[in-house]
Amino acid sequence: MALLIVEEFLNARRNELELAALTASNTGFRKEIEVAEIHRPGLALTGFFDRFPNRRLQILGETEVTYMSTLTDSRLVDIAERLFATGIPVVLIAKGITPPLPFIEAAQRANTAVLSSRLTTADLSSRLTAYLDHRFAPTTNVHGTLVDVYGVGLLYTGRSGIGKSEVALDLVERGHRLVADDVVKITRVAPDVLMGSGSELLGHHMEIRGVGIIDIEELFGIRAIRLQKRIEVEVHLAYWEETQDYERLGLDDSLTTILGCKIPILTVPISPGKNITVISEVIAMNHMLKVYGENSAVEFSKKLSQRLTRQNMTKDYLEADFE
Repeated sequence: MALLIVEEFLNARRNELELAALTASNTGFRKEIEVAEIHRPGLALTGFFDRFPNRRLQILGETEVTYMSTLTDSRLVDIAERLFATGIPVVLIAKGITPPLPFIEAAQRANTAVLSSRLTTADLSSRLTAYLDHRFAPTTNVHGTLVDVYGVGLLYTGRSGIGKSEVALDLVERGHRLVADDVVKITRVAPDVLMGSGSELLGHHMEIRGVGIIDIEELFGIRAIRLQKRIEVEVHLAYWEETQDYERLGLDDSLTTILGCKIPILTVPISPGKNITVISEVIAMNHMLKVYGENSAVEFSKKLSQRLTRQNMTKDYLEADFE
């Protein structure tokens, strides 16, 4: 996971967070923000630094700045120097408030940036948390193809040349939407949510062997693409093997783990004449049925068990009936 440099953060979110530097130019700009969490150091301003989360980005609101203005200059300098000595990466002050000058001077001596935002404390905290959560979210790149099929994100994997791009192209032609081909960037945005997107370099281009590179957006229009999509099912394409035991009933869901998140995985064998596109649409629709609490395989198994039970009971009754 790449660290976030204060200068990079300022340049990336200057407009959205309405940021301005209160310390001298470039002060503390090379410091690193290491974690996504933020902290309001109200208790630390009173002199209590036990278990202080010094790796977090610090936010001061109107309450904290008002409290600092009640301190004597010597007391404020002592508290500020102890605060900055912990190694905090940066301080943000909400509502465009300017803190007392001794606080700014202590920050400059400690080479720590102090930034001001015109947003309210609540708004600043909310936007900052959303940005940092996304910026520090675990990510990985997977060789595969991601397609939105009936609103379900299907991640196609399999050996190179097996036909992942061709399946995706057929799905796009049938009205579904391509998210990424060849390289899928996966980000875990929540404990059980994986988001997939394409490479900035590749965009929505696709390589079709025998044809070459094609641009899906130019060929099929803006409705044929998506910038990102939640990954809900992995569809692993494999060549048909007589000795391989493939799932036939679907009673037991197979799971795969990506970035610590478990999602269903289906292995679909490839053989001549097999319509993987239609199978993909069925996979998507069947997944949505399961989401809504309908499991076709389980329901069929229940009905079959009930039918066999009735037949056995009827057979026993008829064998004992001599009337």
